[in-house]
Parts: sequence; C-alpha cells; structure tokens
Amino acid sequence: MLIRKLVLAGAMAMGAQAAVAECAFENDVTVRTLSAGFEAWKAVTDAMAECGGVQAELDQEFRTKQPAAFAANPSLYSVGGVSNGTITPLLNEGTIRPLDDLVEEYGRNLAPNQLIRVDGKVMAVAMMVNTQHLMYRKDIFEDLGLDVPTTYDEVLEAAAAIKEAGVVEYPIGATMKAGWDIAQDFNNMFLGYGGTFYNDDSTPAVNSEAGLKALETMKALTEYMDPEFLVSDSTYVQQQFQQGKIAMANLWGSRGGAMEDPAESQVVGLVGSAAAPKAVEGGPPATTLWWDGIVIAQNIDDATAEAAFRVAMEGMDSEMVKNHQRDAIWLIEGYEPDEMASGAIATAMADPAPLSYPSTSQMGLMHTAIGNELDGYFTGRRSADETLKAIEESYISAAREAGLL
Repeated sequence: MLIRKLVLAGAMAMGAQAAVAECAFENDVTVRTLSAGFEAWKAVTDAMAECGGVQAELDQEFRTKQPAAFAANPSLYSVGGVSNGTITPLLNEGTIRPLDDLVEEYGRNLAPNQLIRVDGKVMAVAMMVNTQHLMYRKDIFEDLGLDVPTTYDEVLEAAAAIKEAGVVEYPIGATMKAGWDIAQDFNNMFLGYGGTFYNDDSTPAVNSEAGLKALETMKALTEYMDPEFLVSDSTYVQQQFQQGKIAMANLWGSRGGAMEDPAESQVVGLVGSAAAPKAVEGGPPATTLWWDGIVIAQNIDDATAEAAFRVAMEGMDSEMVKNHQRDAIWLIEGYEPDEMASGAIATAMADPAPLSYPSTSQMGLMHTAIGNELDGYFTGRRSADETLKAIEESYISAAREAGLL
C-alpha cells in the first residue's frame, strides 16, 4: 500500500517550484556516489555535479559493490543509490546513517512520502518509483490487428502471431541475464501465481506448484526470444527495442524515456506501455513495485555527510525533474506523467506485490539463491523440480550461516 501511495503522489505532483540550474551552496567537499546506471540516475548525478566536487560512479553491478565499499572505514562513497531490494545489506551492517537531522535542516522541499523510515528513523530518501511493465510496439500490434496482452497466455498468443508475420527478429525480449535479473523475472512470475517464498519460520517455500508454473511459463516465453537471453539485462532489452529487434517486453518503467531519444532510438513514437501481464486471469500483475533513492554512508565524517546530503538534494530538485520528465516516475514536485509512464501507473493501481518493502534479510538471501540456481533449468542441465530443490538447498545454507535458521 505504501508504494501505491508513492506512485499516486508522484503521478499527481504538478507545478515545479522555482529553481535554478546552479548549485544553491558552495561545496568544497569531494562527494563520491555509487548507483545504478539507468537514465534516472544519470539525470540525478548530472544535476548533483552542478555543485562541483562530485565523482559519480554509475554501474549496473552497484548492488554487489556497495556492501563492502560502505563497510570500509572511511567509506569509499558518501552517497549510495539504492532501492527497496538493495538497501537491506547496508541496513543489516549499519553502514548507512539516519537522516532525520539532515532532512530537518536541508530537506524542506521533500514530500513526506519520500522519507523511507526504518524503526522510526529516516534511512533513505526516495526519488522515484519503478516497476517492470509491458512495453510493446504499437505499430506492429495495430498492423497485425493484435490486442495488447493482459495475461501471459495472451502474450504467448501474440508472440506466435508476430513470429509468423516475421516483422521483427524476436517477438519478445526479457531481462533474464543469469543472476539478479533472471531471479527478479522468476519472482515476478512466482508472485503472479500466488507463490510464497518462505514460511513464518523462515524455511523456504519455492518448491511448490507456483514455482513449477513460473518456470514453465518462463520457459515457454524463451521460445520467442533471442537465444542469448541468459546475457540479456535491462540495457540489452532497451537496445533491442531501440534497434527495432523486438515487439514487446516486460521492462522497467525507468527505461521508457530511452525509447523516445532520437539520438539512439529507431522507434521514437512507436513504443507504448500497459500494465504488466497477469500470470492467471483475475490475478494481480505478475510484477513487483520498487522505489529508488539515496542513502548516506555512516563511515564518513559529519561534514562530508552534510555536504553529501545537500548535494543529493540539488540532484533531486524540481529543476532536474523539469528537464528529465521521461526518465522516471518521479516522486519529486514538478513531475507530469506521460504516455510511457501510463503502464507503470496502471500496474501500481492493480495491486501487484511489493516484493521487498520493507526489505527483509530472508528475501535478499532467497533472491540470491534463485539467481544462482536458475540457469541450470534454462540450459537443460536440471529439471524444474531439481532446480527448485537446488534453490531451497542454497537458501537454507545461506540462512543458517546468517543465523536465520
């Protein structure tokens, strides 16, 4: 419910406050940031750089680098870009600081729904919401007389028709790169089938009918994909769209703006968005809701932390949003949603599962276990049942080591 409120608040935010492109204060501190590399983070870190002294590292593998980098003393970075799924290790290790005092002094333009509280303390500031939802080639669907799919059965029917017509190289694209990405695609489908990842006592529960159905559906979809789908991450799918190679994909809303960039896209004006397809008729969209935002390192001095927060606020202001409307579903004043945001908003309104908000240690370990074991099924080395058993064994081992079992 909280993330639905975030989406609604972001979608309804109108009328940017007066702002200037220059930094509002003189910064003489070096501020290092580590975040994901998609368009929204490029926009935010470019705006932060107006203050000078900013060294931004944008890396899609940020989630594997942040825990050790923030645990260093002093921390290797001042600002971290996180989501509800990647903040957990930093919280568990105590490597990010409460932001209440900084918010009180320098966060007067923040909306209450941007403040992510853990145990009553503000531990992160959200800048956007994100979800994987259906993007599709409007021209292809219109030319072939196809309805926009609302279920995965309909996705497969449309894919078959598109393949027969031969209008693109591959009817479907998917973020199924081995590791985190394919685990997330499984999570989406698993929840769409009503699955529960673990029991009340933290024991695993993925070896179930929902798990088998999720794998079966994912395998059926791969018949219409680039055979190299196990290296296909979000950037790969984005480029497939931009180059006119695919007709549809369940892709992150934050990638929508790139479709309309004439400098790199051949499909400007041709890609539409809709709610994520359902795994079962009458069920929720087979996807999850996320927020992205910033945290400030614990292992830095207070002066650096103050400068880092102020710089971050410069990057997350109305002026930035005004110039980058299409790059995200922003939670910042001045955002006006366009057509590419409509699919994500429709998804949020249809009550998909918020995967890990609040994020949990169990879910982090489960996600890793799923990512480590799934490729065996898709390369034919394991059956579906063997794969689900391997996931549970991997999770049990990690949970015992973490003291959760």
